[in-house]
Amino acid sequence: MTDLPYTDGDLRAEAARQHAEATSDPDEGLVGELMERGYIPSVETGEDGSARTWPELLEPDGEETPEYWDAQTAVTELIKNAADTSRWAVDLGADGLEPAEHSITIGDTPAVRIHFAFAPGLGAQDRTAFVNAIAHRTGDCDTCAT
Repeated sequence: MTDLPYTDGDLRAEAARQHAEATSDPDEGLVGELMERGYIPSVETGEDGSARTWPELLEPDGEETPEYWDAQTAVTELIKNAADTSRWAVDLGADGLEPAEHSITIGDTPAVRIHFAFAPGLGAQDRTAFVNAIAHRTGDCDTCAT
């Protein structure tokens, strides 16, 4: 027991509460500002190899467009409707784990989705082997990692 009147669990709970609160009611204007600096992963890159931002894609003439506002509204709604994984995220960081791209989805609508986090020192081959072992146990080898 420490001399402090609170526990590590109390700190994690407060961090998770604040993390959740920070995204529970996003300011749509701020979302738009952040989108101005965001690059779109699926869009081709420019001739110089740089990715394109939302305004470059949806406001090529520098004029506001309904398409940009629709995208901004959609991003805001995705944030509002995101599952509260705040405690999970705080615990991962506190434990020194990093989320992996690997996931397993069971069911077409998904009934279950498993996301993975690993210690930074665990190599890609070991991560993939672990995910594949879980996928085999669930009978969902369509999602086996490669």
